[in-house]
Amino acid sequence: MNTKIILSALLMGLAATTAVVAGEHAGKEYIEKNGYKGPETCEVCHPGKAKEFLNTVHWKHASKVDNVENLDPKQEYGMKNRIYTMCNGNDIVNNLKEIPKPPDAKGTKFSGCNTCHPGDHISDVGSTGPEAEAAIDCLVCHSRDYDFSKRAPYKNEKGNVVMGQDRSTKAALSIAKPTVKNCMTCHEAAGGGVLVKRGFAFTAENDVHAAKGMVCVDCHKTEKHRIPTGFDPNNWAHDGVRLSCEGCHTEKPHKEEAYNRHTARIACQTCHITRTGGTFAKDFTVWEKLSSGYYEPTTLRKEANETTPVYAWYNKTVANRPDFIGPKGDRKDGKSRIYPFKIFQGKAYFNKKDGQLLAMDFAPPMSTGDTLAGVASAAKIMGIKDYEPVPGWQTVYFGSNHLVTKSKALTCNNCHAPNGVLNFRDLGYSAEEIKKLTTPDLYFDYMAEKQREEW
Repeated sequence: MNTKIILSALLMGLAATTAVVAGEHAGKEYIEKNGYKGPETCEVCHPGKAKEFLNTVHWKHASKVDNVENLDPKQEYGMKNRIYTMCNGNDIVNNLKEIPKPPDAKGTKFSGCNTCHPGDHISDVGSTGPEAEAAIDCLVCHSRDYDFSKRAPYKNEKGNVVMGQDRSTKAALSIAKPTVKNCMTCHEAAGGGVLVKRGFAFTAENDVHAAKGMVCVDCHKTEKHRIPTGFDPNNWAHDGVRLSCEGCHTEKPHKEEAYNRHTARIACQTCHITRTGGTFAKDFTVWEKLSSGYYEPTTLRKEANETTPVYAWYNKTVANRPDFIGPKGDRKDGKSRIYPFKIFQGKAYFNKKDGQLLAMDFAPPMSTGDTLAGVASAAKIMGIKDYEPVPGWQTVYFGSNHLVTKSKALTCNNCHAPNGVLNFRDLGYSAEEIKKLTTPDLYFDYMAEKQREEW
């Protein structure tokens, strides 16, 4: 055999071996020898990371919020204490608990807004100290071989509700950066089930980033366990780190200058996220009995890519009223751009005496269907004594930031035709301006040339 061929084969084999070794978690040998004992094992190589994690939104479920009206800037807000009609509760009134079993129920049921909290529930949302550090479920985010069937609530020998964790050596030996499954196990099922709250599926069929093999943390690049987020009007709590499309794609991402001229007033999402999905209406005043024997709020939903967005000016500040949570902005404020949103409408009980939305403890209605008993229980937990519940609706705007498409992105005539997707009148344009914005003179020559190239 030719000496050069042999040498080449040896070098290729060595390179492959090096790549495998380089891809392995540096602590593999230690874990194989000592097993996995939770965060204390991680801290052998990553000292201080557990304490660091306790100060993040994923652990606290809250942060100070400076872009939402009618909030105290000195207080922290998030799913720990917010009340709005997608969930109609929070970690306080709907702390993870066993639901009283109906006579005809099939099996035991646990429920709580903090089900996705990455602790053991004994150390709960916002807890601190050595016990909280030891309770962190590092592997639920960092293991590629995590057994999610083990992450289930149960009662310990003292009768306390505990959230199970997979702390097996097998799971610890597959440590890597978080995969799509690690993130979406919680984020896809938020709000009551898969495709309920957000209504997006991060798959190759639905998102151009997923089709390229990207994972969530490729965009949500994390430092010190702080995960960057955008400015969804409904997503208040954040780690103080923001991200945007321009972070990767710049403010002039197109080859065509005509498109680049739009980016000052049109958000990337407006053209590149043309559909959304998930729940669009939910009624917390009427719960339906399921085949399991338990009850759930009546919910209307659609699959990913089934719902057309609504478009509005948004300057990244948020209107916050009992009947409305959504974008603030105006075409003339010099800060706003047009963004797409999913509109959700939720029916719940409001306090007739002050107009505020009332929370609901899900245990009573989940067991019996009695929604007013849920309101009474939540009021007792929160110390509210003077209230009179009346049903009403709240409208919530959810930002559309996933389901990104390139091949089906909006083009000139999708917006600038009389029957285009943008309602220019609602966006603040006069009749004369609308006439100028919906004439083929704006795009005819350009699109004709593109058509000739394609044909």
